[in-house]
Amino acid sequence: MAKVRLSEDLTPISDFRLRTAEIIAKVKKTKRPVILMQRGRSAAVLEDVHEYERKTERLELLEDILTGIRAAEKGEVVSHAKAMAELDKVLNA
Repeated sequence: MAKVRLSEDLTPISDFRLRTAEIIAKVKKTKRPVILMQRGRSAAVLEDVHEYERKTERLELLEDILTGIRAAEKGEVVSHAKAMAELDKVLNA
């Protein structure tokens, strides 16, 4: 994941309106998001779609891991053999 460079990646929304294609090309090339500013405040983030999908998939995986950890802490677990049997049922149905 490319790190945001505030000196380069803050863009006034008025500039975005005038240079949309150029700014989108920059986002695609650098893989860094651009923060759109409106009235001196951050208003939106423009991000490369592949980077967004990658981050979303990572976040979903981390949330699933956290759900598993919480379930294990509560003792809500099943044996490996039972889990594999259930998986086998689903895959061979």
